[in-house]
Amino acid sequence: MSASGGTKAIVAALAANLAIAVAKFVAFIFSGSSSMLAESVHSLADSGNQGLLLVGGKRAQREATPQHPFGYGRERYIYAFLVSIVLFTVGGMFALYEGYEKIKHPHELDHWYWPVGVLVFAIIAEVFSFRTAVKESNEIRGDQSWTQFVRHAKAPELPVVLLEDLGALVGLILALGGVGMALATGDGVWDGIGTLCIGVLLILIAIVLAAETKSLLLGEAAGADAVERINRALVDGETVTRVIHMRTLHLGPEELLVAAKVAVEHDDTAQEIATAIDAAEARVREAVPIARVIYLEPDIYRTPAVS
Repeated sequence: MSASGGTKAIVAALAANLAIAVAKFVAFIFSGSSSMLAESVHSLADSGNQGLLLVGGKRAQREATPQHPFGYGRERYIYAFLVSIVLFTVGGMFALYEGYEKIKHPHELDHWYWPVGVLVFAIIAEVFSFRTAVKESNEIRGDQSWTQFVRHAKAPELPVVLLEDLGALVGLILALGGVGMALATGDGVWDGIGTLCIGVLLILIAIVLAAETKSLLLGEAAGADAVERINRALVDGETVTRVIHMRTLHLGPEELLVAAKVAVEHDDTAQEIATAIDAAEARVREAVPIARVIYLEPDIYRTPAVS
């Protein structure tokens, strides 16, 4: 993923959420709607999340140090994981609490036009943000389904923004439904039910984000296509005759470590092997540009004994 694409989507989401959070809170003050309060906290949490993603992206660009010789690329994963925690605690748990309180102590909405007008404005703003995230994602998604893209993307920013924006849109519809039912029936319990639904939605999205970023934090290998290209690039058919075994690991979204044991001929000289290894590294970097850290060990291939 290009850093510029992810940053563009994050900034668009941040601008939309800040404007929406202020508008929702004003609507809550005038109407007393718990759905609006939950949604304003949701938008505020989303704004903080986008700030975390921007900070993570900036810190990940620091140069490698003796203490961290492979750099700070994984810091983007750490901040994405923090996003899931914030979404779960600040957004989801607060909405559940507020919904429970509203159901327990319902009251009619005041100045109904405030929450309805703000929700319509918020939906329009979130559609703009979501459209930007979809557009940026389509440039790198290829022929993957959206589920595959979220599950297998090595750069966390776009999947996080996509899920946040999708959750925001669905949450706004739930809030509009809760407010609408409360107005139609005169029963404020519906506002609380809408708030509970928002809380459940946010917690589910937070769990998905936490699971995916946890996998990235633990260390994921390169995708199958990249592994195949690396395998083909390593073998030249002359000095390097085959790949005995290979391991790959993402040090960050745009930095890949490749470690492989490759087979060479037993009568090759040290100079020939060194030249072949250098050439193999160059071919790998050309085939997969993010393969920046490469360790190759030459060995003699031995046919496994047949038992």
